[in-house]
Amino acid sequence: MRLTTKTNLAARVLMACALNRGKTLRTAEIAEVSNASLNHLLQVVNGLQAHGFVETLRGRHGGLRLARPPEQVSMGAVFRVFEAGHPFAECFDSASNTCPLSMECRLRGYIARAVEAFYHELDMVTLADLTQGNCGLEALLKVPDALSEVCNPPMSPV
Repeated sequence: MRLTTKTNLAARVLMACALNRGKTLRTAEIAEVSNASLNHLLQVVNGLQAHGFVETLRGRHGGLRLARPPEQVSMGAVFRVFEAGHPFAECFDSASNTCPLSMECRLRGYIARAVEAFYHELDMVTLADLTQGNCGLEALLKVPDALSEVCNPPMSPV
């Protein structure tokens, strides 16, 4: 099984928002701290906003933030949003299936159950489970407060 880039980026965006709670983040800031393409992130943010995971604000002080507490964001729900259009195997897509075995193959049923078990496990994982107390992740995804940098510029080494 391999997750799409969009699913991976969606997790990065949500973790950045959770770790910078109380701040409105710009997509460019998230792209920088998560080593992601801004264009790809913009597409992902649109999907997250459309499904109620983040809220976006326009204007000079615009950006995005979580639409609900991290404890209420199921990673299974996030993964389903971004993986839904990608069948796990050819036989799961009736439009493009060319496998002559699909009508009699028992493997398809086992795969379907395994995929559902995968999502079931992720349904039990919240964004809070991924971020709370994760100091290493916080160090990587914490977006500096632009105002505090202007008021307290970093000291230069002597």
